[in-house]
Amino acid sequence: MNKILIIGFLLIPFGLLLTSGFKIPSAENSQSASSFHQQKLPGETIYKKYCISCHQADGGGVPNMAPPLQQTSYVLGEKETLIKIVLNGLKNVDINEETYNNPMPALGSVLKDKEIADVLTYVRNSFGNKTAAVTAAEVKAARSKAK
Repeated sequence: MNKILIIGFLLIPFGLLLTSGFKIPSAENSQSASSFHQQKLPGETIYKKYCISCHQADGGGVPNMAPPLQQTSYVLGEKETLIKIVLNGLKNVDINEETYNNPMPALGSVLKDKEIADVLTYVRNSFGNKTAAVTAAEVKAARSKAK
């Protein structure tokens, strides 16, 4: 009985720490996790909601319908061009000597600047791509030019 009381008494400070907002470090909130991985997750969620049905889970696209997102010049090239595609949509385009006829809808009225920046950062750093992130400020600037 005395052993139970002693153990309980020793656990009280630990319980107080937990109820006061102290968090036990975990893999999810560890400082060792890369900041890019944390930044990439919102874009991945948006990609799965709006893009995956045409561009596929691997970013490979669909021949003659939706272009691939894997190491192509339009994904890795000028950010503003890519931002404008998401804002305004795109149809009947020739990319890398192949024609894609499935129209991409304009998502400028559906997604906020940060959401567009997140999904484009995800695309520009997934599917074998590795290039600079897109910021919400860059999306905002491209959006204001389009008006």
